[in-house]
Amino acid sequence: MRVLIVEDEKDLNHIIGKHLSAEGYSVDSCYDGEEAIDILSYTEYDAIVLDIMMPKADGYEVLRSLRKQGKNTPVLFLTAKDSISDRVKGLDSGANDYLVKPFSMQELSARIRAMTRTAFGNTENVITVDDLELDCNSHIVKRAGKEIVLSAKEYALLEYLMMNKGRILSREKIEDHIWNFDYEGGTNVVDVYIRYLRKKIDEGHEKKLIHTVRGRGYVIREDTQE
Repeated sequence: MRVLIVEDEKDLNHIIGKHLSAEGYSVDSCYDGEEAIDILSYTEYDAIVLDIMMPKADGYEVLRSLRKQGKNTPVLFLTAKDSISDRVKGLDSGANDYLVKPFSMQELSARIRAMTRTAFGNTENVITVDDLELDCNSHIVKRAGKEIVLSAKEYALLEYLMMNKGRILSREKIEDHIWNFDYEGGTNVVDVYIRYLRKKIDEGHEKKLIHTVRGRGYVIREDTQE
């Protein structure tokens, strides 16, 4: 899934980005509130890690702008302030969660997983479609009890499909959520990775789970109806 990090401390921004990238997220970064407002006006994200105290526009302003656009993207506030009133203000302003600096990267990851899980309507870290299961915590994927080894990008694509199980996703929507601004690949990248996944997930199984809906995109589900 695609995450935006808005943090003016460049070293911390880089550390968070490196950690989340290693966990398979597609990551974009910016360093002030005005830039964040601009990016969020034309780019969709699955989660936002947002510092409160920033130059040009603070985190509250960024969040207000996001919510005025009608976007319910999960937002995790980062702050050095630890008072109850600060936490209440952050949550009441529309943030989904609140993390006080300094924090562990493992806790950051867990909170992002919890936010996105809720946003996609999932109650557990393990998502299933028929006999296929994906553990969002360990990144272990199994079909019929047999573990399947995926590359980081294959895992990210499968996770996004399974988070949206039963929903038809266009190629453009998939590309926007799996690849970040730095991507310079070909226009058929989604089709290529869908082929990779089908070979690993569906090949050898009578029941196919990854389906093409002609003219609309791809969907993962238990049946073949369109």
